[in-house]
Amino acid sequence: MIADPRAFILQHTRLQRPPHAPEIVLHLATEIEPIWRMTEDALGRAGVDPPFWAFAWAGGQGPRPLPARPSRGGARAAGGRLRHRLWHGGDRGEAGGADAVLAADIDPFCAAAVPLNAEANGVEIAFTGEDLLDAGPPSADLICAGDICYEWPLADRVRQWLQIAHRRGTRVLIGDPGRAYLPREGLELLARYQVRTTRELEDQEIRSTGVFTFAD
Repeated sequence: MIADPRAFILQHTRLQRPPHAPEIVLHLATEIEPIWRMTEDALGRAGVDPPFWAFAWAGGQGPRPLPARPSRGGARAAGGRLRHRLWHGGDRGEAGGADAVLAADIDPFCAAAVPLNAEANGVEIAFTGEDLLDAGPPSADLICAGDICYEWPLADRVRQWLQIAHRRGTRVLIGDPGRAYLPREGLELLARYQVRTTRELEDQEIRSTGVFTFAD
């Protein structure tokens, strides 16, 4: 087992600027295979999930500060790559200036990765390892979800959860680079970006990444 996830992350990643979010720095790995093997070795078992936390995925880089829709109360958004992770912005509703931001991810490594990345950028971000999908959406001005449509039934489960939040008045932003299970109906495209990535993570070097919300 990994006795010190924080030390493991510091040893096997380096601070880098995501290509579509150069204003921030993140502890990122340069290659997926080496850190994946080291994660398996450190955990003492094979077949563990890839270290999703170690990369800035195209879908997570998509949600950028966007003009607020008048009907949604003036929130703006900023987000990073997520797996089962959701960012909740309080009051002013932007990760860089919100009164409170909560990151949630079921991967235990993220309990160390999130504080490290927050520290590197001089911000405070709370973290929970609970699966928030097991309960109703919390009260928040903004929820950003990135790259959550890569497998079924997770994509459908998250969609329903986010749709409930949207109907309650929370501004929801979904970043997605064309994953297989992105809903084809009921979403409104707010912006589209060409995000540079790597063929080690994706099937092409540039991913056309959309930022969506639910259509009223």
